[in-house]
Amino acid sequence: MTAIGIYGSLGRMGQAIVGELSALGARHAGGADSRDDPAPLAQAADVLVDFSAPSALPAHLAAARAAGTPIVIGTTGLTSEHHALIDAAAADIAVLQTGNTSLGVTLLAQLVREAAARLDADWDIEIVEMHHRHKVDAPSGTALLLGAAAADGRGTTLADVSVYDRAGVTSARSEGTIGFASLRGGSVIGDHSVIMASEGERIELVHRADSRAIFARGAVRAALWLATQPPGRYAMAEVLGL
Repeated sequence: MTAIGIYGSLGRMGQAIVGELSALGARHAGGADSRDDPAPLAQAADVLVDFSAPSALPAHLAAARAAGTPIVIGTTGLTSEHHALIDAAAADIAVLQTGNTSLGVTLLAQLVREAAARLDADWDIEIVEMHHRHKVDAPSGTALLLGAAAADGRGTTLADVSVYDRAGVTSARSEGTIGFASLRGGSVIGDHSVIMASEGERIELVHRADSRAIFARGAVRAALWLATQPPGRYAMAEVLGL
């Protein structure tokens, strides 16, 4: 059985992943959290899953790289500096980074990419997400993932077309932009809507998460897949063969 180690093992997602391991034919190699040395777990595991915090990622990547252990990164709120570290680590180990490990969201991103590629700039794209009151990053990693898919479908990058704040803006919507709205409240696990609107019609692609188990199952499936891959940077779409 593949031994999976979990960084952030005491968090909501870490605990959910532990609960899914045996059902998916994996073994728990142990966990490490903010005050723990990440190196022993990296050495003991066949593959790692990281759902900790952005501040911990550099140390986790360094430990994984030193041990030659593949790592799935589901931590959100990453910066360009984090992504540069991921790219560097991927030269030596297999790294899968994603804003969402749900298989349903992975498929949704593909549908968004295809729709955006077929609809011209007359179709405005807006992304609305809602999460529980404790979530600290906005927009969510999933919203950014979906926005990146839409931008890719249009042959551009999210950095070039994203709009995150319209407060105080008095001008009309700029053509070709992708807008984001983030809602926070209650215990919502994760709702995401990609709205494509034109004159007289609207398409809405929606995913609603009712249980964290979907993310845990996807993370374990990704880890089992990644454990057999050569060094490189991967995405959830490759787990599904998309």
